[in-house]
Amino acid sequence: MQEYIVEMEHITKIFPGVKALDDVSFNLKAGEVMALLGENGAGKSTLMKILSGVYSRNNGDVSIFGQNVGELNPKIAQSLGIAIIHQELNMCQHLSIAENIFLGREKKKNGIVSFQQMNLESKRILDRLNIDLDPEIIVGDLPVSKQQMVEIAKALSTNAKVLIMDEPTSALTSKEIGDLFVIIKKLKSEGHSIVYISHRLEELQYIVDRVTIMRDGKYITSGNFSDFSMNEIISNMVGHEIKEKFPRVACERKNKIFEVKHLNAGKMVRDVSFDVYAGEIVGMAGLMGAGRTETTRAVFGIDPRESGEFLLDGKNVKIRNPKDAIKLGIVLAPEDRKKDGLCTRLSVRENIAMPNLDMLCNKFGMVNQSKEQRMTEKMTGDLAIKLANSEVDAGSLSGGNQQKVVIAKWLARNSRVVIFDEPTRGIDVAAKVEIYNLMNQLKRKGIGVLFVSSEMPEVMGISDRILVMCDGKITGELRSDEATQDQILTYATMFDKKIGH
Repeated sequence: MQEYIVEMEHITKIFPGVKALDDVSFNLKAGEVMALLGENGAGKSTLMKILSGVYSRNNGDVSIFGQNVGELNPKIAQSLGIAIIHQELNMCQHLSIAENIFLGREKKKNGIVSFQQMNLESKRILDRLNIDLDPEIIVGDLPVSKQQMVEIAKALSTNAKVLIMDEPTSALTSKEIGDLFVIIKKLKSEGHSIVYISHRLEELQYIVDRVTIMRDGKYITSGNFSDFSMNEIISNMVGHEIKEKFPRVACERKNKIFEVKHLNAGKMVRDVSFDVYAGEIVGMAGLMGAGRTETTRAVFGIDPRESGEFLLDGKNVKIRNPKDAIKLGIVLAPEDRKKDGLCTRLSVRENIAMPNLDMLCNKFGMVNQSKEQRMTEKMTGDLAIKLANSEVDAGSLSGGNQQKVVIAKWLARNSRVVIFDEPTRGIDVAAKVEIYNLMNQLKRKGIGVLFVSSEMPEVMGISDRILVMCDGKITGELRSDEATQDQILTYATMFDKKIGH
C-alpha cells in the first residue's frame, strides 16, 4: 500500500466566534493530484493554510514525509517541501520573473546579489516546465496565466514536493487552462503531489486522481475520483441534491429600459450597440480580451467614452462618471469584487451604506443610524447573506456572500439596470445557484439585468438573450432557446465582423 506523504488528523481551527475547522482529517500520496472540494466557507483554504504554515492549528496532528511536526510557519513548511499558490497571486509586479522567483532567497556572489545567477537558474526551471519566458521580463507585463506559471516555477525553486493550488484556473482562458494541465501532468510524472482546490468541477476529470470533500468546516468523505458521479460530488459538497444547476424563470418581456448606441471607448469598445428590456436577462459572451469588461466599465462611467449615446426609458441621458450612473439607477457588480466592489476591511454595514449615503444622511451630513441599520438588515435578509452580524469585515465572508454584499448595496437604492461582470467566478456550485436565483428575482421585478460570463453553459442556461463580443465589437446576437456553443464560439472568433443594433 502506498505511503501517505502528508497526514493531517483531527485538525481544529477556531477564529473569534467561528470554528472554521472541526476535527478534519486529510491525507496525500506521492505523485497524485488530490482535489479538495467544498462550498465557499467549507474550510478548504484554511486547512491548506495550516499545512503551509500560514495559520496555526488549535488542535490535531500533522505528519509530513513521515515526520511529526509541531508548530508550522511558512519557513518551516517550505523547508519540509510544502508550497502554496494562493488564489490572489502574490507577485511583486515591478520586479522581474527571476527577482520574484528568488525573492527573499536571492543568489549572491561575494556578498552581492547575482542577477546573472538568478536569471540562469530561473531559465533552467522555466525550461523544465516548457515555459518560454525570458527571466528578465517584468512580471507586471505578463498576463495572469503567465504569472501563474511563474508562481509554479517559484514553488519548484524551493524544491517543493507538495504544491497546493487554490483556484488556479479562475481567471484563465480554455487554452491557458490546457497549458496549466500539461504542467500539472508533468509535475505528477516527476513525483510531485498536488492539492487542487477548484469550484470548476467540470475540469477535474482531466487531472484528478482522488477527491476529499468538506462541508461546514468538517470532513465529509474521500476516495478515487472515478468512484464518484458529478451529482454525488455536488450533493456531498452542499448536503443535498441540486436538481437544477441553471434555474430559469419565465417572464413576459416588457418595455425597453436601457439602450446603448454606437459606444466607443478606447481600443476595446468599438461601435457597440445593445438594449436591455424589463423581464429579461441579457448575457454577454466572448473570449477573454473581447472587450466585455471594458464595455461594462464604459457604460458605468469608469472609463471615458469617446462617442455614443445612452438612453434610459427612451430618453437620452449623460453618464460621465459612476456617480451619474448610480443616480440614474445603472449599477455595476465588477469582475474583481475584492479590488473594485468591496472595502474588505470595512464591515458589511459600512459597505452597504457607503454608496447610499445620499439616502441615509440628514441635511447636516449626519448618518441616520437607525435608517442605516434598517437598510442593512433588510438587504442582508432579502439576499440571505450568511454572517454572524453586520459588523463583521466584508473580507471575512465567503466568496458567494461577498458577491451578495456587492449586489445588496445597489439593490438598496432601487436600481433600474444591474450589470454583473463574472458574478460567479471563484464561488461554489450552490452559491452560483443562489446568484442565478437572485438574477431571476431582479428579472421578475422588472429590473434590467446584463451579465458577462466566460462560461458558455452559464450564459446559455441563464440568459434570455445572448450578445457575443469579439475584438471590441458585438459580432452576434442569439435567443437562448436557439443558441448552441458552436454558434457562440463562431461569433466569438469573428474578428472581421461587427453588427449594429
